[in-house]
Amino acid sequence: MKILHTSDWHLGRQLYGKKRDAEFHAFLEWLLNTLKQEAVDVLIVAGDVFDTSAPSHFSQAQYYHFLTHVAQTGCQHVVIVAGNHDSPSFINAPKPLLSSLSIYVVGQVNGDPHQDVLLLKNQEQQVELIVCAVPYLRDRDIRTVSAGESVEDKAQKLIAGAQQYYEALAAIAVAHQEEQSGWVPIVATGHLFAAGGKVQEGDGVRDLYIGGLGHFPAALFPPVFDYIALGHLHVPQKVAGQDHIRYSGSPIPMGFGEAKQQKQVLLIELEAQGLPQVQALAIPTFQALAQVRGDWSAIEQQLSQHLENDLSVWLEISYEGEELITDLRERIEARVQNSPVEVLRIQNQRIKQQVLQGNETVQNLDELSPTEVFERCLESHAIPVSQRFELRAAFLEILNSSTDH
Repeated sequence: MKILHTSDWHLGRQLYGKKRDAEFHAFLEWLLNTLKQEAVDVLIVAGDVFDTSAPSHFSQAQYYHFLTHVAQTGCQHVVIVAGNHDSPSFINAPKPLLSSLSIYVVGQVNGDPHQDVLLLKNQEQQVELIVCAVPYLRDRDIRTVSAGESVEDKAQKLIAGAQQYYEALAAIAVAHQEEQSGWVPIVATGHLFAAGGKVQEGDGVRDLYIGGLGHFPAALFPPVFDYIALGHLHVPQKVAGQDHIRYSGSPIPMGFGEAKQQKQVLLIELEAQGLPQVQALAIPTFQALAQVRGDWSAIEQQLSQHLENDLSVWLEISYEGEELITDLRERIEARVQNSPVEVLRIQNQRIKQQVLQGNETVQNLDELSPTEVFERCLESHAIPVSQRFELRAAFLEILNSSTDH
């Protein structure tokens, strides 16, 4: 039994207004070839198929084109769960049609947890894999609201609700497992923030959590799962050092903070009872990204290196010198003109520092993240320090919920 674990495709995502359709196309073609070359039996996509709950027609076409070609690779089953960026109803809409192609989609928690325990059968109609297909768990799915709850109370209820849901599915899966003539592995999915998980600046995930609130401890996953395929964090990683609980990470860098990461998918082999064999398969780089930082001399030197390479690269430039340069953009654009080097973002940290100190009016909100804007509001309104934790938590809850729709 070979399983390929991937997640966080974010089809349709742009990078500072730059479309990335060609990268997504190249990745999906590479993935189809990989399914065939590795003789994969089951493909698992652990959430965030799309970058928005209302994907463009082009992104939808990429998704369905991929799904219609999976069968040609020899892959027998596909399991897709929705992430926090996905529309549950959109993911679920073609469920009857896709199930006839052995493609199983779970957009949201069902009233009957039995529906989210999938029995994947081979050509002889024997169950060969049991999948507890858990999508992104929204507040309304697993938490009851009580008056006067603190931020910590809400977080604990969310964790307890997620734990109970996983335990309910695990019990159903074990009952199915015991009905089989031989050992059948049980795999679970999830789209959540596991405690201790690593994130990157600019990945769109880090700012949605405060402290350890909302982080799901690995110890709360039922021990019956032979492998747990997670999505939500873009950095490939084990959870709590355990080989069988993994994030595959995003297939392409979602921001410049991920530019140096080696992107990957995970190939899992399950044989008899024991630890799964997990192999990371490196994904090629389809569009080079790079960060350029420093004073003007350092920026000029790094730009010269990229220009000498004469390769297509997208840059994020951060000026960190002491000298106040008011024509920074003009200087940079003049250097890269008529070259394959494209600058997508320029940050003038010298001016930004003055903005944060209140010495200038903000000229471009792109220079500030949502959390930086909120922190500046706290400062400008002289909010007491004792009140800021609750206000930050409420702000981040709103910011997080805005990605659910």
